[in-house]
Amino acid sequence: MGFKHLDTGLKSIFKEYETFIIDLWGVMHNGINLHPAAIEVLQNLKKNDKEFFLISNAPRPRSSVAKFLKKLNMEEKYFDHIYTSGDASIEALKLKKFGNKFFHIGPSRDFDLFIDFKINKVNSIEESEYLLCTGLFDFEENNLDYYSKFLEKHIDKKLICTNPDLIVHRGDLEEYCAGAVAKIFRSLGGSVIYYGKPYPDIYKNCIKDKKKVLAIGDNLNTDIKGANLMSYHSLFILNGVHKKEFASNKDIKLKKILKRFNLHINYYQNELTW
Repeated sequence: MGFKHLDTGLKSIFKEYETFIIDLWGVMHNGINLHPAAIEVLQNLKKNDKEFFLISNAPRPRSSVAKFLKKLNMEEKYFDHIYTSGDASIEALKLKKFGNKFFHIGPSRDFDLFIDFKINKVNSIEESEYLLCTGLFDFEENNLDYYSKFLEKHIDKKLICTNPDLIVHRGDLEEYCAGAVAKIFRSLGGSVIYYGKPYPDIYKNCIKDKKKVLAIGDNLNTDIKGANLMSYHSLFILNGVHKKEFASNKDIKLKKILKRFNLHINYYQNELTW
């Protein structure tokens, strides 16, 4: 299946779609600054009465993501369109689908994900019935070998991964995400339950009816794979999580990379523009 470079911007195709699913980190911002051209896209979609959702694999509720976006100076009129992998996981966790006691793997800033059932959090991994992974510990945020050794004796428990992303870029720096820990746990023989893109629940909670959908994202493993699994059309943003692979000969490299991932896209842009 072929793909097209949207050199004239999203405005050239937006009328073909009813709903737009737009990734946040890597498309709308880089963790430090908003991308003005992407904000212009939201302005024009809203002006043309197009439905859109800002879907993030952030392991926290939409209210926390909205606070972060407010710090980046995003206008509050867009906040009611946010949906996160944290939102997708909270209901299952409240229902105690995986047991009562959990051990949290991740930074302390993610506490608001489980604040409503914090009584079930235990401080010893041995006491837990399942593992709740929102990211990497503050004290071991760069050393993945630590997690292999830490988790090898606990693969009998389920690990709940609230962010399937492997990495994100905060400005020019790479940061590991919960998906990197989940990948290690699976390699050890453990069982992982994922919430977020590319898994169907996060889309089904937003898209209630069968509509003509365009998914926009910078991550092949999550944004584009999710679009493929849901049979949505997709727009791939090159200058995001895979940007190091597209320094030159973009069309040739893109064909090879898509073949390697066994994925297809409909369009691509360097960054999201109207």
